[in-house]
Amino acid sequence: MTPRRIGVVGGGPSGALCAERLASAGFQVTLYDEHLAWEKPCGGGLTHKAIRMYPFLLESPQPKKLVQSVYLISHNGNCAHLPLDHPIVIYSRTVLNGLLLERAAAAGCRIVRSRVTSIDIAGKSPWLATANTTQQVDFLVLASGARNSFFPTTAPLEPADLEMTLGYFVDSRADTIHVKFLRRLQGYIWSFPRPDHLSVGICGSLARHTSRELQGYLEQFLRDERISTENARFYSHILPSPRAHTLASRRIGGPNWALIGDAAGWVDPVTGEGLYYALRSGDLLAESLVSGEPEEYPRRVRDDFSADLEIAAQIARRFYWGSFLGGAIATRMIQFIERSVTFRTLMSDLFSGAQDYTSLKKRLWTQFGATVGEVLGSFLRPANSTSTRPSPDGA
Repeated sequence: MTPRRIGVVGGGPSGALCAERLASAGFQVTLYDEHLAWEKPCGGGLTHKAIRMYPFLLESPQPKKLVQSVYLISHNGNCAHLPLDHPIVIYSRTVLNGLLLERAAAAGCRIVRSRVTSIDIAGKSPWLATANTTQQVDFLVLASGARNSFFPTTAPLEPADLEMTLGYFVDSRADTIHVKFLRRLQGYIWSFPRPDHLSVGICGSLARHTSRELQGYLEQFLRDERISTENARFYSHILPSPRAHTLASRRIGGPNWALIGDAAGWVDPVTGEGLYYALRSGDLLAESLVSGEPEEYPRRVRDDFSADLEIAAQIARRFYWGSFLGGAIATRMIQFIERSVTFRTLMSDLFSGAQDYTSLKKRLWTQFGATVGEVLGSFLRPANSTSTRPSPDGA
């Protein structure tokens, strides 16, 4: 029997899109969130695959930034300019969340600004409680983040499956994304230009790094790049960065409940991209419920993207800790981007979301000869100059 009364816990992108899809299909949907639209501490970038799947995110009148270049910096100062054929669309998270919640409300979803304090899935129809009321529903959608307290019959994510982020919202403007890799960091430093400010931050494995260590790396980057934090707003948050076996084995749904977005751990362990997977998981769960097949949700997710994320998780450890030709992989990647058009195009596709991980190895090997030839040939001519790269704060 198809559940008709849906309770959604969490009003971020995954919860809001899932609520919109279900309300549009005639379900009675109530969404609960104590913050609603808020400035989540992350880059806020939507890649090409997200825009291709959800074109309204590009077409909407809300303010956004289209970024078509990335500057990558290694721990020893090597840097490369990576032009993007497909721009990354960057919103303020307050604006993006507000847009998605407005669409959910327009579709008929009831939105309640309140914190859910407890849930109960023991019976056929689950219950949820807030400070003021208790509601019984037919199906419970849990979209309240990686560290929420609601993990029915499944385990919370372990520290090794999480990453800490911290940084600043800086009153400055820029046109390019900057990403810096450090030798001892399982993560990276970023500067993402939003329409009216910069999000400058750092992410690192919760199991390997302390907040004090991460803040030290970030403060050094800010000094090196002459980015002022005067009047800036500090932020910190915990996000998923799952291991391969966690993605393969963790339970994400039951007869009357399901996890979506960050709560399910759907984040790219290499790039940290989470918005696409938040939106897509909410969409896939809605499709499963509309078709009367909620038990099909895990299979649909695996067929669509989670098997690809398992490969990304295997790559992530080698990327951050491995070496190639006597140097850190991130350093060699940046050097190859600078010296090889073929490799630069591949990495542009990977950063913009046009290249998946499943076929990445095959493409790398297919293009290996051309890449090596271009790298060797580049030593016979001056390398592209990176001395004039723009500052992350647009100075």
